Amino acid sequence: MNKLKTFDNGLKLVVAEMKGLLSVACGVMVKTGSANESAEENGVSHFIEHTVFKGTKKRSAFEISDFVDRTGGQINAYTSKQMTCYYTHSTKEHLEDSLDILSDIFFNSVFDKAELAKEKGVIIEEINMSEDTPEDLCLDLLAESYFGGAGLGQTILGSAKNVRSFNREKVKAYMDKYYTADNVVITIAGNVNGKEAEELVEKYFVPYFTRLKSAAQKPTESAAPVSLKKIKKIEQSHIGLCMRGISLSDPRRDALNIANIVLGGGMSSRLFQKIREDLGLCYSVYSYLSCYRETGVIEVYAGVNTASRDLAFRAIADEIRKFRENGITEREFLRGKEQLKSSLVLGQESVSGQMQLYGRYALFNDALFDFNDRLKSISDITEKDVAAVIHEFFDLETASYATVGPKRTALTL
Repeated sequence: MNKLKTFDNGLKLVVAEMKGLLSVACGVMVKTGSANESAEENGVSHFIEHTVFKGTKKRSAFEISDFVDRTGGQINAYTSKQMTCYYTHSTKEHLEDSLDILSDIFFNSVFDKAELAKEKGVIIEEINMSEDTPEDLCLDLLAESYFGGAGLGQTILGSAKNVRSFNREKVKAYMDKYYTADNVVITIAGNVNGKEAEELVEKYFVPYFTRLKSAAQKPTESAAPVSLKKIKKIEQSHIGLCMRGISLSDPRRDALNIANIVLGGGMSSRLFQKIREDLGLCYSVYSYLSCYRETGVIEVYAGVNTASRDLAFRAIADEIRKFRENGITEREFLRGKEQLKSSLVLGQESVSGQMQLYGRYALFNDALFDFNDRLKSISDITEKDVAAVIHEFFDLETASYATVGPKRTALTL
């Protein structure tokens, strides 16, 4: 039976039972990421996510890796705009080992000066790799074009200058603000029952929080949309368009998801068929939703031949205008609806996917995800619901643009 429990110190535990499986996935999710950082802190959430693995009071960096490998499991972590997640995937018999190691890196990391210095080099190379990936650059620039240079407009990795400035004191000061009991969700999915999960979390996590109350989450406001460019000597030009969307908790999210699937969510989508198949202007073109705690955006991306950049951008804008003016057909609506339902159903078969789904939902909604309720809500969506969100949100008047490539001019409509 799935459950959500809040302990006396504010820590939350989510259990998603998946009977008949032989594995279990565990996650420690912290409600903070790059959007909570000041300009000087930008990149510190990601820096912490890297450096907790570099040694604890009980284990060296090698011993952490060796411990996980000896149990045959996997351990990893990631940082997003509003969340940091540490997670494992193991066989059922090593559930306690997994929670032990997650607890150790979470509470006992020493942030040794020599280890931090080495990891700074690793992270700066990750930044360099991103700089050499124009799609990443374009989407980062697109976020800045819509949200400005702070909050959600900041990059997750931060700058090399910031990374070089981070030390144990800065790391601990940031963790004191956000690595608190009330700002963390432990999520366990797979072959586990609620009683067992609760006992293990009480053993490895509940007693060790010395910080109980989180600092306030920073507001996620948008700035005035602008058009930004980055000149880079590469073969293609990369273009992005960003429009106002909705938050994680908005009840219209699934209707907007269906609309997005029809516009740019797959090979049968309007953008793929028009920009790639009919006009032959690109290899890659797609749209997606980015939903955050208080806001969200609809993003469109394409990688195109530089000579065709402006033509492709106008063609994308024309498709969005037609989409808003004419809506979608019944066939497109039904296809989009089935795609959304099937992605939810197929996700039920992934232990790691369920760990992520239930954990994120509890972290941002303070509630237990209900699969049947979500499936019913998707089934209840009507063409009228989708038409309403298309008219409200697919509006180029709210749009910002970004481009990366050799052309020196910014995108304009």
